[in-house]
Amino acid sequence: MSLKERFARFMQGRYGMDEFNRFLTGFVFVLLIANLFLKSSILNLITLALLIYLYVRMFSRNYSKRYGENQWYLNKKRPVVQFFQKKRSRAVQRKDYKLFKCPECKQMVRVPKGKGKIAISCPKCRKEFIRHS
Repeated sequence: MSLKERFARFMQGRYGMDEFNRFLTGFVFVLLIANLFLKSSILNLITLALLIYLYVRMFSRNYSKRYGENQWYLNKKRPVVQFFQKKRSRAVQRKDYKLFKCPECKQMVRVPKGKGKIAISCPKCRKEFIRHS
């Protein structure tokens, strides 16, 4: 039996890798790089503890607990990812459009650039306001 087959048999019934473990792997790698320059024993202990936790999660047979931890991580990650996606989308649109906030309801309204002074009607509250595009 090859090493690959023996490892596959060992991993049967175990949790394995998920998004949270991938994050932990990257974070441990960053801490290891930082520790090369800082040479801190506390940072070394934190890195070692996270590495042990990473392997405990990976080899665990408690699917429900690991799944719950992964869902917790994904719920914390979602707003951060959405924030940066929104910023990226606005940066891409900035070339062709101007964004204005409605003074009444604070809804973001997108209008084409270079149209001069225009009356903008908010799609949410129907309030009209004048801005220079």
